[in-house]
Amino acid sequence: MDHDPLTRIAAALERIAPAPMPAPDFDSAPAFVWHVEPDRLEPVRRVNRVDLKLLVGIDRARDTLLENTRRFAEGFLANNALLWGARGMGKSSLVKAVHAEVAAVHPSLKLVELQREDLPSVGRLLNHLRDASQRFVLFCDDLSFSHDDQHYKSLKAVLDGGIEGRPENVVFYATSNRRHLMPRDMIENERSSAINPSEAVEEKVSLSDRFGLWLGFHPCSQDEFLSMISGYCRAYGVRVDAETLRAEAIEWQATRGGRSGRVAWQFFVDLAGRHGVAIA
Repeated sequence: MDHDPLTRIAAALERIAPAPMPAPDFDSAPAFVWHVEPDRLEPVRRVNRVDLKLLVGIDRARDTLLENTRRFAEGFLANNALLWGARGMGKSSLVKAVHAEVAAVHPSLKLVELQREDLPSVGRLLNHLRDASQRFVLFCDDLSFSHDDQHYKSLKAVLDGGIEGRPENVVFYATSNRRHLMPRDMIENERSSAINPSEAVEEKVSLSDRFGLWLGFHPCSQDEFLSMISGYCRAYGVRVDAETLRAEAIEWQATRGGRSGRVAWQFFVDLAGRHGVAIA
């Protein structure tokens, strides 16, 4: 019998530690959310998303991401994608809408959401996905890093895969307000104060270079803003006089201090509620 105290402590911890839950039945839902402590993939049977046709003003990003995702679902090589740019312009909505569009034809394509704070566990998540017969879009929303943030090292396991390599049945899509995943002033500050400026931020900045697709999202024009709202009205059967709709929409955007796809949707939700139209 081993009387070593460290051995006994290790054995006791192993007994009380919760066993990791097995991978779920991936055919049971179109999407899953990764949680830790304990590790588990929770099914999401109804994903919160809008139809692809309702996303206006982002045609190039839509077509590029849709083609990349279709190629991946069909078993061909595809790029990781970084959707970056203005807030509220449909970055995460596009990822979810594209997945729905492609999964309607290829139901074995699953969406798996990973929270930024859970990036250190991504290796364990990939082990769950690696041996599955399905294909997965691994999705991280609002991804960014600060100067003392070490989570970016875990991201390399997804983008590069280390020794094992990224599973061929996984592609990674991320959204961020920052093209280089960290604030511009932080990049400049580290460059100006570093002994070797070129190496000071290279490791973090180069993360964005590991995405094969960079899809930029920019603030929308007033015409695009109004077109979004008109599209929602047609899709959900809300009938409003065109001049009244325009005036109310412009007033709404003025109170919000700007235009975006999110602001357009928020106005439409208010409009539909006032007209007694339920949004399914």
